[in-house]
Amino acid sequence: MTGIERLDLGEVPYEEAVEEMADWVVRRRAGRIRDRLALLTHPPVITYGSRTPPAELPAGPTVPLVAVDRGGQATYHGPGQLIGYLVLNLRERGPGDIVRWVENGLIDACAALGFETVRRDTPPGAQSLVGVWTPDGRKLVSIGMRIRGGVTSHGFALNINSDLVEFTRFTACGLPDVAMTSLAELAAEAGRPAPSEKEVRDAVAQALGAR
Repeated sequence: MTGIERLDLGEVPYEEAVEEMADWVVRRRAGRIRDRLALLTHPPVITYGSRTPPAELPAGPTVPLVAVDRGGQATYHGPGQLIGYLVLNLRERGPGDIVRWVENGLIDACAALGFETVRRDTPPGAQSLVGVWTPDGRKLVSIGMRIRGGVTSHGFALNINSDLVEFTRFTACGLPDVAMTSLAELAAEAGRPAPSEKEVRDAVAQALGAR
């Protein structure tokens, strides 16, 4: 998959970014823009889907909660995390599992940065294991995409040096027993410096064919 436009943004409030992304989807469907990967960050926010049980959300004061129309369960976005929004016209790209393509692309990006990661198949009837994981079962990247009218929106959240405590205040991704991790944590365990946000952005864009 090639020909994706790379769009680098800074910190954008979640609801503002989603509004902008909805406009990109309309324009992509009409053929007015190319496929697009937007890389950005969000101020602290917890997003959740319509199927997220209330018991999985934080109890008491916390960061803002925002309902969303993507796949996946509740997750945290905040400083130190790279967000990637993908607006792709699947009707022009041909058959294929777009979520698996994203998983494999991010695994390649992590490998280029010196980190071993894997994808996991979801057992029948189990909570989704979509995302990118460490071999020992910690989750590094959350993925939640929406496909409507043949065009994707939303995308992934990769923890670079996120505050991992925030993920313990609710049931992240509908998986109560799963620990979240970050590239900074993995780098510290390996006794080496964490990659910079620019290095991560470049590796992700390269792996997904975005220029």
